[in-house]
Amino acid sequence: MFSFKMLLSVLALTLLVLSVESGSGSSKGGGVSSSPDHLRGQALTDLFNSRVVEAEVVRRPISSSSSGSSSGSSSGSSSSSSSRSSSGSSSGSSSGSSSGSSSGLSGFWTSLLPPELDARSHSGVRVKLDDDSEWLVHKGSGYGRSSQTVVTDAEHMSPAWETDRKINVERETTVSDLVDAGGANYNPLCSNCHHATRDMERRLG
Repeated sequence: MFSFKMLLSVLALTLLVLSVESGSGSSKGGGVSSSPDHLRGQALTDLFNSRVVEAEVVRRPISSSSSGSSSGSSSGSSSSSSSRSSSGSSSGSSSGSSSGSSSGLSGFWTSLLPPELDARSHSGVRVKLDDDSEWLVHKGSGYGRSSQTVVTDAEHMSPAWETDRKINVERETTVSDLVDAGGANYNPLCSNCHHATRDMERRLG
């Protein structure tokens, strides 16, 4: 019985992952443009033919805003102190324990899923090219036209993005190679941003 309930719970969490992944595409990766629109013709061709010299996996929270900045830090302290004085310590402790157990339970079920189905974050690969320019290659629903794996200027990345790990670049790889590795089509279950990141990392190494 326990195993059956666990199976149902994992299935429910997987469905939640699908809905979150599908709905995250509208943010265009958290504060970046969906394509290098300022490049045309030969300049765009040169970018895609450029060789990758350094690379790293980057992530941002799936819940971060398009700008990646936190809102209301100055007003937060005044509202929280007002809330504490009016609500008292008992309600504060009960809500704290409730949210803590809730997030702990969510973390447990999420840990049962493969990393490619982690709905808590969006990932991609930031690369440095042989001309010292930096670009983000990542994938999302509705990000591109001919391909859902797109290239964006790293200068437009929001502060919400963080380096997850460095990639040891062992194979000669171009930007075009990474876009191909990320894949043209998006599927939240088997070809999402994390799958693309994994495949691009494999292409580099």
